[in-house]
Amino acid sequence: MELPLTNDFRSIVLNNYPLIDVRAPIEFEKGAFFNAKNLPLLNDKERQAIGICYKKHGNKKAVELGHKLIQGSVKKERVTAWKDFISDNKNIYLYCFRGGQRSKISQMWLNDIGIDIPKLKGGYKAFRNYLIFEAQRITSEIDTIIIGGRTGSGKTLLLNKLDNTIDLEGLANHRGSSFGSFVTKQPSQIDFENNLSYKLIQMETLKPKNLIIEHESQNIGRCFIPKQIYQNFIAGKLIILETPFETRVNIIHDEYVTSAIDSYYQHFKDEGASLWAENIKSGLNRIKKRLGSQQHLELINIFDYAFKQQLINGDIQSHKEWIRILLKNYYDPMYDYQIQKSPIPIIFKGDKKAVFDFIQEKESKI
Repeated sequence: MELPLTNDFRSIVLNNYPLIDVRAPIEFEKGAFFNAKNLPLLNDKERQAIGICYKKHGNKKAVELGHKLIQGSVKKERVTAWKDFISDNKNIYLYCFRGGQRSKISQMWLNDIGIDIPKLKGGYKAFRNYLIFEAQRITSEIDTIIIGGRTGSGKTLLLNKLDNTIDLEGLANHRGSSFGSFVTKQPSQIDFENNLSYKLIQMETLKPKNLIIEHESQNIGRCFIPKQIYQNFIAGKLIILETPFETRVNIIHDEYVTSAIDSYYQHFKDEGASLWAENIKSGLNRIKKRLGSQQHLELINIFDYAFKQQLINGDIQSHKEWIRILLKNYYDPMYDYQIQKSPIPIIFKGDKKAVFDFIQEKESKI
């Protein structure tokens, strides 16, 4: 009996079809695909036991052990989980690591209850190889426009108003600085790469003239842009967004203070404020060597005073003072130096309206 099989990975990406990942949880946590749900055939302990049996006694004994471990109520529980997920979704596919026995067994058990869904040919490994190849191909074929500018210029805000964009910081769940972490953790490196590939493939269908991204280093927090893709990105052209200093202070304050504090309160309730403060001070400590001991101490004192005011009367405006000092004495000189050394050609400079209009005009030209 032949069960349905597919390697139409492009269709899965373009339609965001849901996936059942029957690998063990430990495999899933290292990396999976967008819209994938981990409903394992084997849990971590079962997988480990079967792996040891395979090494000692070979495939036949390992298969026999597998059938012993997942029978009766255990088998029923796992089939029911697949069935429930399938009943709530449409156009579902399943996969294991290489498209071998685990996905085959899962398909057979579903077939036994009258459900047939395709498995991915070559499994997780083949799909991931497809995503890696496509990301490299697309970024090598489409010209890149890079929006740069000093910290707090509003690059992400502008990016969100444009078409043909990839929000790298959004995919990495990190703002790309020493203070850039969010309350929620970053994705695994593999998840970041897979999700980036999804976005690139979906974006390509719009047939854009240019791909627009924010000026980033190769590392965004703990995630890093794969070398070949990053090289393709920085082969593009740079546009500098110029924003008045106090406007930048307000943008940073809104994002790193006002919005961040709200997020910490939502996640940690009464402990939110103190945990947010710890995160900011950790960021200051990470750049202590570059700041110098005296300036680092000055910033810590200013922050402590602002945080005290915040706790006393709820006023968070005092936090703008340490933001001003950081921008003027640390981030601005560092960014200006990086731009001077950057090999990426600058094709335009202007405020947000001028930059927006320039990009729109560039996109509309035949």
